Amino acid sequence: MPACPDCKKEFEQRSAIASISGSVMGDEMTESWFFCDTCQTCFLEICHDRFCGETSVRVQGPYDRQKGEEKIGLIRRCPEPWNKHCRCEAHVAYFEGWLD
Repeated sequence: MPACPDCKKEFEQRSAIASISGSVMGDEMTESWFFCDTCQTCFLEICHDRFCGETSVRVQGPYDRQKGEEKIGLIRRCPEPWNKHCRCEAHVAYFEGWLD
C-alpha cells in the first residue's frame, strides 16, 4: 500500500489518479500518481517488474501539484495507458524516449 512520503498517510492502489505502463529495456515500468489532500502534494509509486530479477516497488516525491498535473495530463492523453507496448505520442513523452 503506497504512503505519502511527507505525512505517511496510506492510500489504496485504486485511489491512484492515473497510471501508465511502459516497456523499458525489457522490463515493465508502471508508474501510478497519487494526490495527498493532507499535504496538498503529489507522489509517485513506481513498480519495476524486471525481466530477469526481482520486482521492486518504491515511492518518489513529494512533488508539487503542478508537476503531478503535467505528468497526469500526459497519461490522460493516451487511449491505453495500461498497454506497455503502446508507442503513442503521450507514452513516448512520458517515458522520455526510453521505451523499447
